[in-house]
Amino acid sequence: MPDPTDITTQVRDFLVTRRNRLTPEASGLPMYGGNRRVPGLRREEVALLAGMSVDYYVRLERGNLSGASESVLESLASALQLDDAERAHLYDLARASSGSRRRAPAASTTRVRPTLLRILDAMPGTPAYLRNGRFDILAANALGRALYSPVFDSPLFAQRGPINTARFLFLDPAATAFWVDWNKGADDSVAFLRSEAGRSPHDRVLTELIGELSTRSQEFASRWARHDVKFHRSGVKRLRHPVVGELALPYEAMDLPADPGLRLNIYTPQPDSPEQEALALLASWTTVPDRVR
Repeated sequence: MPDPTDITTQVRDFLVTRRNRLTPEASGLPMYGGNRRVPGLRREEVALLAGMSVDYYVRLERGNLSGASESVLESLASALQLDDAERAHLYDLARASSGSRRRAPAASTTRVRPTLLRILDAMPGTPAYLRNGRFDILAANALGRALYSPVFDSPLFAQRGPINTARFLFLDPAATAFWVDWNKGADDSVAFLRSEAGRSPHDRVLTELIGELSTRSQEFASRWARHDVKFHRSGVKRLRHPVVGELALPYEAMDLPADPGLRLNIYTPQPDSPEQEALALLASWTTVPDRVR
């Protein structure tokens, strides 16, 4: 079972997977000879690109980021061609390697302030819900509850809570019908959980969730081993609702600075679109209370 608290292993595997995906051609390095025993760059090639000694890079790749300066991390990120999410993950791992726990409480947020509940209530025509870094849905307005009714009604949560979209995605067979592009949803969810584990490596409940999903779902375990990370900010989510059919809904996922670890997800269909008509139908169909907590 993977252990997000084992920072040395997390650092090593992350750097190795990033190195293996690169080629000399993509990195602007000359190719010497046709026989290469590694799928990507060699360690000495990464060291050359990062402007550091081979011995120092080997130390980093063995999982020892403790004491690495910002300039070293930037050079490493540039050499490995990390995107914004990967760069942030590298910094999170470096903080964890140095023993910093300043960001550890982020994923464990479970409290919702009354102001946020009133914001949900003020959007009756827009599906919206609040979640934390573990994909626990902490509150939803009526239309958000209706849109995600296959998740809320899942037998997984009949005897235990909270409602968790990652657990539904990988452990409930109904998820493949609800998510039109299940593979993309699975890839994105695991990449976000990997980022969250880097931010909050000492979150016990997050560690238990990752362990449960890794043990019970081979689909999760294989994706977890890739060490992919991703920001989850905006896009289009394609859902197949049992009442109103298939929907392609633009969404915004907004972090709440006053509530670290909480995120407001809002679905905003185009005006006069079939999706807007479908949501209006769903709003008239649902009879659940204005807010579900």
